Amino acid sequence: MNDKVKIYLLDVFFGWYLAITFHRVFYYHVLLSTDSPDFTWNLMLPYVGVAIIFSVMCLLTGASLGKKIISSTQKGTWQNEFAINIAWILILMTFVTSWVVTKVNIIQMFDHERLNAAGRLFSSLLQPNWNILQKAIMAMIETIYLAFLSTAIALPVSFLLGFLSARNLMKGNPISFALYNILRIITNFTRSIEPLVWAVIFTVWVSSGPFPGMLALMIHTIASLAKQYSEQIEDIDAGPMEAIEATGARPIQVIWFAVVPQIVIPFLSFTIYRWDINVRMATIIGLVGGGGIGSMLIQYQMLSQWNEVGLIVLIIALVVWLMDYLSAKIREALR
Repeated sequence: MNDKVKIYLLDVFFGWYLAITFHRVFYYHVLLSTDSPDFTWNLMLPYVGVAIIFSVMCLLTGASLGKKIISSTQKGTWQNEFAINIAWILILMTFVTSWVVTKVNIIQMFDHERLNAAGRLFSSLLQPNWNILQKAIMAMIETIYLAFLSTAIALPVSFLLGFLSARNLMKGNPISFALYNILRIITNFTRSIEPLVWAVIFTVWVSSGPFPGMLALMIHTIASLAKQYSEQIEDIDAGPMEAIEATGARPIQVIWFAVVPQIVIPFLSFTIYRWDINVRMATIIGLVGGGGIGSMLIQYQMLSQWNEVGLIVLIIALVVWLMDYLSAKIREALR
């Protein structure tokens, strides 16, 4: 796809976005103070028509935001200034649209009745029930083990996939490059699904408990670490690789002696950081039956036992803070 086609398509998109945002947000929500109707194909056609007209006007006048994005334009021209103004309008309209869609209501938030309810809630949270301390600590220990096992199992798989997903190592022949593209698609798709969703899937698959929670974190960790590892490999200095290849070394030898020494420290840093993330996530996936202290938290929350919830939140906060502190110290020592 050449630059002219990209520029035209971008202008069509910007025109469509301006039309739909102005009509559905400003016209309905601001002027009429009502919700906009559901999308239908009949409603989509006028938006597309406006978008095409907008893109043609940009093309004829040279005032194209798409051109501003795709290629550099001469500074100081009116077309350039117009494109910049359109960009600011898009940003402003996106902010206003977000405000309307999320139904922000500051007045309702500070209503006297709601403030009293919030005060009662925080009062209970700040008076934790210490009678469940032992039970909560045991659940937190389960959470930590859950996070550790998911990270440990994911490491060797992520390490291998990191090399197979690195473009600079896999572009040598069509077969390896095809494998690279397939793995990229799989890991990107897997990583796009949050651990919470994976936990729901595995909870249905193998019933509730820490096992599905561990599987959910493991799947997401493999995809995330594989991407981080592969990007680190792609950023290495190519000089040592070329030097070792010149000696007639085999590909495995090139990777072991030229690539691995450059990635050991970053890999360790990524791994420790991911372990830190998994400890935090392990407390969340328990909310959907993934085991650990999250399951305990949701039980008390559903019963509105806020004193017990306060103790659990306190333990989670202390453990997460401690893990964050330790992982930061370890990463600092590795630099």
